[in-house]
Amino acid sequence: MSKETHIVEDFIDAFNAQDVDTIMGFFSDDPIYHNMPSGPVTGTGPVRELITSFVSPASSVNWEMLKIAQTGDTVLTERMDRFVLGGKDVALPVMGAFDIQDGKITAWRDYFDMATWTKQMTD
Repeated sequence: MSKETHIVEDFIDAFNAQDVDTIMGFFSDDPIYHNMPSGPVTGTGPVRELITSFVSPASSVNWEMLKIAQTGDTVLTERMDRFVLGGKDVALPVMGAFDIQDGKITAWRDYFDMATWTKQMTD
């Protein structure tokens, strides 16, 4: 397994531990994070704020890696992102793309269906 793949696996482990400081340590100095249903955020401050907004309120986070592949400096993931939020179990199928340079994530793009998230949060 490549160094880049290990970085992404360790990054997912940090999410499961809900450790925002460790999560942020995986990013370059000027990262881009784009949850495709929403607009991208750039820079460590805005990326930290967005990550904190969905990690901190969760009583549990369990992102299950289903598949992982790499092409060049990009690692692709198929995941089932599970959260417990306000007593609700939420499971979200996600495809992610992580661009890695010099051992750091420079860009992260997640693709998912916002309606799947919204339906589970409002049921």
